[in-house]
Amino acid sequence: MNRFHAWRAARAKPATGFVSTPEPKSIGSFAKGRQLIAGNFLFAGHLVEAPDTSIWDIEAPSPAFVEELHGFAWLDDLAAVGDLKARKRAQEWIIGWMERFARGSGPGWTPDLTGRRLIRWINHALFFLSGQDTRVSDDFYKTLAQQTIFLARRWHTASAGLPRFEALTGLIYSGLSLNGMEGHVPTAVKALGRECEAQIDRDGGLPTRNPEELLEVFTLLTWAATSLSESGRFVEGPHMTAITRIATTLRALRHSDGALARFHGGGRGAEGRLDHALATSGNKDAPRAGLHMGYLRMHAGRTSVIVDAASPPAQEYSFNAHASTLAFEVTSGRRPLVVNCGAGSSFGPDMRRAGRATPSHSTLGIKGYSSSRLGGRRMIGGHMRELLVDVPDDVRIEMRNSGDDSGFVGGHNGYVSSHGLTHIRQIDLSHDGRGIAGEDTLATITPADEKRFDRAMDRLGLQGIPFHVRFHLHPDVDAELDMGGAAVSMALKSGEIWVFRHDGRAKLTLEPSVYLEKGRLKPRATKQVVLSAAAMDYATRVRWTLAKAQETPTTLRDLEMDDEILT
Repeated sequence: MNRFHAWRAARAKPATGFVSTPEPKSIGSFAKGRQLIAGNFLFAGHLVEAPDTSIWDIEAPSPAFVEELHGFAWLDDLAAVGDLKARKRAQEWIIGWMERFARGSGPGWTPDLTGRRLIRWINHALFFLSGQDTRVSDDFYKTLAQQTIFLARRWHTASAGLPRFEALTGLIYSGLSLNGMEGHVPTAVKALGRECEAQIDRDGGLPTRNPEELLEVFTLLTWAATSLSESGRFVEGPHMTAITRIATTLRALRHSDGALARFHGGGRGAEGRLDHALATSGNKDAPRAGLHMGYLRMHAGRTSVIVDAASPPAQEYSFNAHASTLAFEVTSGRRPLVVNCGAGSSFGPDMRRAGRATPSHSTLGIKGYSSSRLGGRRMIGGHMRELLVDVPDDVRIEMRNSGDDSGFVGGHNGYVSSHGLTHIRQIDLSHDGRGIAGEDTLATITPADEKRFDRAMDRLGLQGIPFHVRFHLHPDVDAELDMGGAAVSMALKSGEIWVFRHDGRAKLTLEPSVYLEKGRLKPRATKQVVLSAAAMDYATRVRWTLAKAQETPTTLRDLEMDDEILT
């Protein structure tokens, strides 16, 4: 049906030009643009080296690669370079798309990809049209009108959430920009308002709980609002309310280095995008205390701690969700310290699945189990997705503030059904941000839990129920065991030294890990601190600390530690 409507739209009356001169709203990468000009095509974690080859002649290694080609976000990167070679590539590849796919063929005719493509084409129209003859210009305007009409007929078929926001924003943007297309704007504006009411909750969060996806939605909403305001049109109340709510939530989801927390399939966010979107929105409200989209943020001094403090997304929204309940990340100044492995979708299905499991997060996990289990496959957005099932449905958080220090105690029942055990985590951040104290406990809560625990012990025998508390480190952290294996020293590129210690009830090891980052060819090697122990009774706890040294020591033995935290 998408191709049929694309074919029909090609026979509609074309646009005759722009209402006003379009100005770019999207930000590209100069470095990525230079790579494209050199014939290095890096999309969806795959690198294809094809110098002097049209982007449409590349043999795509994956469906995600194809989607990124037809979404044209790479046009931002070419525009960031902006020289004659970059313009030539952009012109050749846009003309190539029009010649091959404008009649409704190819995989690019989905509402979300069309919306994404329209925004880029209009943003960089002057970059493309410079030096073009009348025939090319006419074809360009005709194809823009065709895509606008297609969106007007097909936006409602886009999946709820980010894909539909992309489709509607593209429709509004093109309707306001092109002569003869303004009739599509009122319906799209009303639909966008309804989508805001349906998808953005009262706290400014999305059902998927993906911070980076929330940033993408926020960016689209600010673009649409700016375009409407500049054309003298009214911005719907739900639209503006959503922008206000999301802005404060995003501020609560960013670390001290300005990057987003990496949870539930999201990454750090494109560099500069969050700052630009917040500035465009005009919102300066500080986040209130408490949870934002299910995350808890604590900060003091130059240190930020962000915790996944809620149940995973509902099953129908869990296609990118992770088993990360009570996992946390720590950033000191401009340097990430403790992280989660991240989303592995660009590194193949096996890495995608591994990245969603509890061991890929900085939290406690029972050996061989995740706090949420994967299962239940469903077709979403044209792809078969694996959903989360058997998730923690009872997650509790209580804030603990004493003087200038801040902290929380929380728990979840993700292991009750299998082992009768509740994971209880307590983390306290000192008032100056130089010390973090944590305690992880596995405990039975009810007599029924004790019976499940006894049955699990009967299966496993005298060795107890093995578990690990993991602290994945950023690749830029230089970590090594010290003090005879009783501590781990962690040096940041800023020169800071952090020291990890524990109470001796677990075995401390420093093991290999990976850091999964979008836009890279392969996972980055890194390390993880692991505390290993076994639950032998109805309550087993492990205590640990992270402390920043007063100055860079020559050896850890010269470092004065605050042992009060451990006791």
